[in-house]
Amino acid sequence: MSASLIIEQLLNGLQFGVMLFLMSAGLTLIFGVMGLINLAHGSLYMIGAFAAAVVAGWSGSFWLGLGASLMAAALAGTLVELLVIRRLYRRDHLDQVLATFALILIFSESARWVFGDFPLYLGVPEFLSGVVKLPFDISYSKYRLAIIVVGLAIAAGLFLLIAKTRLGIQVRAGEGDREMIAALGVDISKLYTLVFALGAALAGLAGALVGSLQSVEVGMGEPVLILAFVVIVIGGIGSIKGALVGALLVGLTDTLGRFLLPVAFKAVMEPAAATAVGSALASMAIYILMAAVLIARPSGLFGKAAG
Repeated sequence: MSASLIIEQLLNGLQFGVMLFLMSAGLTLIFGVMGLINLAHGSLYMIGAFAAAVVAGWSGSFWLGLGASLMAAALAGTLVELLVIRRLYRRDHLDQVLATFALILIFSESARWVFGDFPLYLGVPEFLSGVVKLPFDISYSKYRLAIIVVGLAIAAGLFLLIAKTRLGIQVRAGEGDREMIAALGVDISKLYTLVFALGAALAGLAGALVGSLQSVEVGMGEPVLILAFVVIVIGGIGSIKGALVGALLVGLTDTLGRFLLPVAFKAVMEPAAATAVGSALASMAIYILMAAVLIARPSGLFGKAAG
């Protein structure tokens, strides 16, 4: 096994982790600030992917598709917050789960009615197609490398937004004491809508970026949503830093596990059995990681301890 192959898998894990961060950052903000369990977050990811594929196919411009993904997901998120979510803030988590699960069904069947069961495909810009030469004689996809750079830039922007701006102060205060900032004159309803739209836009952007690596199809957001929940449990609810660290840990663990474990088992058993056992253990690796983190830190790596 060559060093270049291992480095390539590390980059793949980093790219996967960055995509999970875009998905989980909005989810952890929504849960941290609003105390809301939003199972429909994966549907916003799907909406962004479909919007990008349709607009890019119609206009021939990847960038217009990318902009459409942000706008469509943010608009869908705003409408969902105004029409449905706003009625759930004071309800218990079971009501939130049931209502947002119903939204999953509505979005999925609506997408199937509009686009059918056939997948759509989204290309990449001309200058991002092909590979780039990296040290150690590594040839790596320009587009995957661009996803890493864009994701890390967005992470830095979110850190600055939360830590350095007036809006960020309101978001952090809303996470700590919603009643107090409402008493101080902050329009908590507008703040909630803005946070929800921001989280939706990030999910839509993730869907659009990944749409160029795989097909765009109905239900594509649900598997990613499960991983996003794993990320925020590992990183700590309400923490952007935790979302980034948790996403990178999950991305690297999943990618390297699927690559290394089958290879390791081939030394002690038949290749077919080694592949089966290694793949099974690799699919469990992120959940083992989550359990280990929760045993050591029940609130997550960067979450606030209860009480």
